[in-house]
Amino acid sequence: MTFELRTYRSTPGRIDSLLARFRDHTDAIFATHGMVSLGYWVSDSDADTLIYVLRHDGDPALNWAAFQADPAWQAAKATSIEGGEIVADIQSIMMSPTDFSRAM
Repeated sequence: MTFELRTYRSTPGRIDSLLARFRDHTDAIFATHGMVSLGYWVSDSDADTLIYVLRHDGDPALNWAAFQADPAWQAAKATSIEGGEIVADIQSIMMSPTDFSRAM
């Protein structure tokens, strides 16, 4: 089991659009590709930052490839960026739980 910590910086003033895309589309699509959302947070120190953690059931690379190829995701993304790009930067850290982690 692999966990992933992801940090998205929205383009200036577009955090609400990014949050809406996750709330209305992305989270449900993740679930169909072996990706379980454990939580979403906005940064208290940077209003344009979304942070979330996924649990990958299976190979994360295969999960992401299937997600990116999903027509529902492609349509949601296309609709969300009609007024301009909403993501400026994405960072990802893959994590494996320790033997004493409560996340297991």
